[in-house]
Amino acid sequence: MTTRPLQFLRRGQPVALGNVPPDRTLLEVLREDLGCTGTKEGCGEGDCGACTVVLGEARDGKLHYSAVNSCIRLAHSVDGMALWTVEDLAEDPLIQPVGDAPAAARQAITLHPAQEAMVQCHGSQCGFCTPGFVMSLFGMYQRHIAPTLPTACGSLPPEGALAPRSGPSALDHVCNGQPITRELAQEELSGNLCRCTGYRPILDAAQQMAALPAMAVNEPLLLQKLELLALTHQAPDANFSYISPTTLPDLLTARAAHPAAQVVAGCTDVGLWVTKQHKQYERILDVTRVAELRAVNATPQHITIGAAVTLTDAFAALTAQWPQLHTFATRFAGLPVRNSGTLGGNVANGSPIGDSMPLLIALRAQVVLASVRGERTLALEDLYTGYRQNVMAPDELLARIVVPRPGVTEVLRAYKISKRFDDDISAVCLVINLDIEADVVRRASIGAGGVAATPARARQTEAALTGKPWNADTIARAAQALQGEFNPISDMRASGAYRRAVLASLLQRFWLESQGEEAVSVENFRLEAAV
Repeated sequence: MTTRPLQFLRRGQPVALGNVPPDRTLLEVLREDLGCTGTKEGCGEGDCGACTVVLGEARDGKLHYSAVNSCIRLAHSVDGMALWTVEDLAEDPLIQPVGDAPAAARQAITLHPAQEAMVQCHGSQCGFCTPGFVMSLFGMYQRHIAPTLPTACGSLPPEGALAPRSGPSALDHVCNGQPITRELAQEELSGNLCRCTGYRPILDAAQQMAALPAMAVNEPLLLQKLELLALTHQAPDANFSYISPTTLPDLLTARAAHPAAQVVAGCTDVGLWVTKQHKQYERILDVTRVAELRAVNATPQHITIGAAVTLTDAFAALTAQWPQLHTFATRFAGLPVRNSGTLGGNVANGSPIGDSMPLLIALRAQVVLASVRGERTLALEDLYTGYRQNVMAPDELLARIVVPRPGVTEVLRAYKISKRFDDDISAVCLVINLDIEADVVRRASIGAGGVAATPARARQTEAALTGKPWNADTIARAAQALQGEFNPISDMRASGAYRRAVLASLLQRFWLESQGEEAVSVENFRLEAAV
């Protein structure tokens, strides 16, 4: 089998690579095929962040930046995008100084603020993790700091000719009006590991970037180049081993024609099978090019999230409705994983320790399965039949997740228990959603992870709560039911006895918090800069 040529932009110029196997990772292409050895290979599983690169993708006429792990990202998934590695920040002609300084002074700037801040704040020691941190900082800079250029709504400048802004300094304008706080820096760097600096100087660097001479990507020109790249003729996908249809009918037709093909979205789990289990795949079916699967739609009754919506965007849609989920969402792996991984992929994968499923079960979500034969809808908890097994037919795909909007009397809490606060797998995940009216539990939905072979709904506990008065006695009986409802295993993360005890404790914690007790948690502590 053959694959169509892989094409992307780097330093503003198209890169075309032929005969790239469908299961070859982006890191392998960068280091072995292109010689970009500044991007490091560390854990090979998306945990350490040494392999972080930044992707630029055109969405609705704007450039969307995302830092991702190249070690578990399949190379063909970046087809048609812009790519930056750590070598590119000082070499890309489309990244240019802006501001009111004279042209000669602007030309004297040799490092991007993400790099210069690391130098000034002494954020690097052994240096192995530094490229990954710099790229995460670059992604942060582009999303939160990089000044909006007058060309974004005006005339297009030629390459290498960004005019300075007139009036106030470019630093006076921030993309989203959001400064880099200590908390934001900690959240967005949670997917990068450093064993040398203790993180404090790296967090300092994140905040220092805004104080340095501004740099900006010439986005109008880059968008034009991406548009030209997209017009490049491509042969039919069906002839190749990496299939990436752009419409839902074509995707479902390809699924029916190739039921044995490995379905991928963000590759954050399939990538592990390639790097750690050394699996090889002759044919890949990529769902992320289908616009219908990348959409988030809202009605007065529901939020509908396409299966290919990234975890970052999916959690943003959910936290807009349930702000109390913010910390829970940011503790799902690290930002580079959330930027690649998809909600549909997490659900379809069905791992018993996947954090999104207990949440969606508690939110009473439904899933829509699609094939060339039509669609069917079922409750999310009914999707699973066993460990990583589900009811989907060989020609079916998960198309979207439908989540009811919050009710007036709804009380929702999500708890994740893990050895590390950031970027860790849950020992226990428990999400409790109760409708409480006149001190009576009218309805209960509880999702649990890490306690059974599949993500599970705690139906016995729900029955122990529904229709009962909302008081300590009811909670005590429900906690006893919750302890007996599951028979969790003992493994490296926790013993079965510990997991059962934690389940009861979390329900008790939920009760205390509902009575106004302040939660004592690591998330309540704030990191302050050293004086």
